[in-house]
Amino acid sequence: MTALDNIKLSVSAGALAVALTAIGMPVQAQESGRRFKVLTLDEMTPAQRDVADKIRSGPRAAVSGSAANSGNSVGSPFNVWLRSPESADPIQQVGSYIRFKSSLGPRLNEFAILITAREWTSQYEWYAHHRLALQAGLNPQVAQAVAEGKRPTGMQPDEEIVYDFSRELHQTRRVSDATYARAVQQFGERGVMDLIAVNGYYTLVSMTLNVDRTPIPNGGALPLAELK
Repeated sequence: MTALDNIKLSVSAGALAVALTAIGMPVQAQESGRRFKVLTLDEMTPAQRDVADKIRSGPRAAVSGSAANSGNSVGSPFNVWLRSPESADPIQQVGSYIRFKSSLGPRLNEFAILITAREWTSQYEWYAHHRLALQAGLNPQVAQAVAEGKRPTGMQPDEEIVYDFSRELHQTRRVSDATYARAVQQFGERGVMDLIAVNGYYTLVSMTLNVDRTPIPNGGALPLAELK
């Protein structure tokens, strides 16, 4: 068994990219840990290209570093979803609403995304959305506490509701009457539905990224530690 085989057995799939960097392997080799080959535009079927073009011309493309503007391809999770273009298109449309039209607004929406990323230890999702959450006004100390698996202190009242609702939903698969009532009072029924949607959609994103083993760009360090 080679040294590389030993590394593969001793680290998680997400940590493989960091391990490869540590032993001096070129960053390009880290992409070998990705399960779904990144399709270039000329490799796509007409149906795949149609969905990719919608993603590349939509509101995501205006976000710096977005997977929607990856040169002649689209990054994950979209690259994975393209394997089933008939499902990829409605899924990406739902995601576009959640990202850019949710009644929660960017700060709370991104906060819920970080909570979901932490629940799934979805490294790429956290990497992609941490900076967006801070840009939207989330306190860095609040984000750091979530990353460490701790209940943040110093949350704004609406952030406390998002945190409690999202955590209960992920941890218990339901939401208590008290938490539901606070959420409805703060956000209304539309806001509660949007909060359910962002947690559900980014659970799908987390699943996709984790199955794909989507690497952190340029051999970057994994942002989330495994929680015990």
